Amino acid sequence: MKINHILISQPISVGYNSPYTELSKNKNVRVDFRSFIEVKGASSSEVRKQKINFSDFTIVIFISKKSVDHYFRLAKSMRFKVPLTMKYICQTETIAYYLQKYIVYRKRKIYIGNKSFKDILPHIKKHPKEKFFLPSSDILKPDILNMLNKENISWKRGILYRTSSSDLSDLKNLYYDILVFFSPAEIKSLFENFPNFHQKNIKIATFGKNTLDAASKAGLKIDIKVPTPEFPSMAMALNKYIEESK
Repeated sequence: MKINHILISQPISVGYNSPYTELSKNKNVRVDFRSFIEVKGASSSEVRKQKINFSDFTIVIFISKKSVDHYFRLAKSMRFKVPLTMKYICQTETIAYYLQKYIVYRKRKIYIGNKSFKDILPHIKKHPKEKFFLPSSDILKPDILNMLNKENISWKRGILYRTSSSDLSDLKNLYYDILVFFSPAEIKSLFENFPNFHQKNIKIATFGKNTLDAASKAGLKIDIKVPTPEFPSMAMALNKYIEESK
């Protein structure tokens, strides 16, 4: 099967433009971008209704770049000046580097995990007397909550933004050769927008275990699974798959 047309279920602005532009050029395929989900930030009043006061916490746990953005957005709108003494625990190195958008590294205490939430538990255990804040979306894996509840710590979750499915009615028919997904919410959006979706000859590519599990649970056949040691990025995996399909 020749691959001619690929749909990436995220907007171009997320940073995937360059490798996919190169892929499109080198492999002579069309790559479209369309966000399958929408993110809406919580308002200051919505945060207060959750009985959250940012000044109550001494450590912030970041599990995504979006949680970083919305924490500092709301801190500003609620006139909370984040103190230099605030400590941060970041699930990945990527998130930790992203923090530099808002803070000066050399003046802060930052603890970094490797990949999964489980990796940052040792950092949490080292600070049993601190008060932890976990900013998140309305969608959060239950095992994260379970892991925190098992620790003898003072912590609170704050829903600072919400994720919903985009309106994809203008797409009408999904005539693409490959659909690429990066989160379970995007899989959910696919079936909310196209309840009668049948995969047929469409190839499915997923990034991350959670997305893979959601796609499998939805009955999809996954043809491209990323990341792997050989293909850490989606663009690399697509490049190889297109080569082999020829």
